[in-house]
Amino acid sequence: MTENGTTTDDLLRRATAGDAAALGTLFAHYRDRLRKMVRLRLDRRVARRLDPSDVLQEAYLDVARRFPEYAATPAVSFYVWLRALTGQRLIDLHRQHLGAKMRDAGQEVSLYRGALPQASSVSLAQQLLAGLTSPTQAAVRAEMQLQLQEALNTMDPMDREVVVLRHFEELNSIETAAVLGIEPSAASKRYLRAIRRLKLILDQIPGFFA
Repeated sequence: MTENGTTTDDLLRRATAGDAAALGTLFAHYRDRLRKMVRLRLDRRVARRLDPSDVLQEAYLDVARRFPEYAATPAVSFYVWLRALTGQRLIDLHRQHLGAKMRDAGQEVSLYRGALPQASSVSLAQQLLAGLTSPTQAAVRAEMQLQLQEALNTMDPMDREVVVLRHFEELNSIETAAVLGIEPSAASKRYLRAIRRLKLILDQIPGFFA
């Protein structure tokens, strides 16, 4: 439900009927979640030139242009579709700013099957350290981040991605399954396994739970 009490289903019906303002309201409703996704996946080299808000501004143009396609055959939830289009725009901006420095985009197999840039161990470590309640001196924190990044790199890439999707992007098991192209039960099992693995990693970082 949006701030003025209108449900997202109502807004979707209005947008499908051609109400551009309703589509704008829907996008605004999910803006914070999309911004979090972009911030996690925005390459640090590109982040020096672009803000997540710039990515979202360009993504909305794609959403407005392609919404009739989605409305005709809504194969996934509206948010998963929004996230996929925003992720594709992020890929395009990475390609535009990094050029040959970016991995061959031909490996992207599908809009909904992990084609987005992965959240790096750097951004994941920053998110995990941001949750620390006790103040940490800068030098100690920097050393802890390096240790955490190295440890996170030992995780299975999909397990690391599941942690990001569920814990930081706050997708539910059904949304996570749609993004990864697996069954919801498999997504839930993946998440539990990944969390256990992450807990073991964090236990090995001196001072993390201090």
